Amino acid sequence: MKISIEKIAKLLDGKVIGESSVIIEKINTIEDAKNGEISFIANPKYEKHLFNTKASCVLVSNNFQLNDKIKTNLIVVKDAYFALSQLTEIFNIQKSKIKSISKHAIIDKSSKVENNFNIGHFSIIGENCEIGNNVTIHNNCVIGNNVTIKDNTIIYSQVNIKNNCIIGENNIIHSGAVIGSDGFGFAPNENYLEKIKHLGNVITKKNVEIGANTTIDKASLGSTIIEEGVKLDNLIQIGHNVKIGKNTAIAGLTAIAGSTIIGENCLIGGQCAITGHIKIGNNVRIAGNSGIGGNIKDNLTVQGIYAFNKQDFQRSYILFKRLPKIVDQLDQIKKDLKN
Repeated sequence: MKISIEKIAKLLDGKVIGESSVIIEKINTIEDAKNGEISFIANPKYEKHLFNTKASCVLVSNNFQLNDKIKTNLIVVKDAYFALSQLTEIFNIQKSKIKSISKHAIIDKSSKVENNFNIGHFSIIGENCEIGNNVTIHNNCVIGNNVTIKDNTIIYSQVNIKNNCIIGENNIIHSGAVIGSDGFGFAPNENYLEKIKHLGNVITKKNVEIGANTTIDKASLGSTIIEEGVKLDNLIQIGHNVKIGKNTAIAGLTAIAGSTIIGENCLIGGQCAITGHIKIGNNVRIAGNSGIGGNIKDNLTVQGIYAFNKQDFQRSYILFKRLPKIVDQLDQIKKDLKN
């Protein structure tokens, strides 16, 4: 793709400082960018690279302090990191083929397929499915029976979507994800565990992104629900009947047990373990490697193996590191008292 700095600035609602007619062909990091490439500065610790970068243009936020020693062209925007997300979308635009269906794909005759549908080699679509407009299903995917996939969704290779699931508009599902497997439910019966049949499904709303090798279990009854705008990293496990609120983002290796409800606009760090049948409020922040064993109210930030208020945890951790010295001091006090 080739696009001028001037046109990029207009698309990003930014202001050009420098030569606006220069042509950009690629986005790259500030350290590695070359002539004809654009980069960005969203973290102050990378600003030092601006003085020797070979990039033809750099995105900076409007609070950036300009300097005469900077030789490259700049585009000043409200938020450089958000502008980068828009820019990656611009560079990622690809003209999709109209009804490009591999001769090696299998689509059941009972399934309904809309316009501009693309399906790769060896992918399978089961009975009574509804596939929306401009949907792309890459190679080696398996779509079960009675599945709905709405408009403009992209499903990458080796994704498995089980029976009765509903995938919303503008979803992105990365390779290896499994949507709609049985939940982990067993009833003890004397000397064995009786499997509980899971009869529900998974529903994802619009603008959801699901990372590679992430798994979302279907509900035992009803639906596991991923609300609009949720972003899930790679290698996440979401149990049966979980509900995740709008615009919540969850980092990799987190596991959420069944029937837990997570609110809107939450940020959950990596490697968190969240128990089942609890409620996490809106705007909650959970630091990585935390264990959540109970309800969390709105607007709290928590951290810890058994998570509690983040500031209390950090203060407690500092005290914990000092514990050997404190014990030595107490022992010395005991000796002094005896003497």
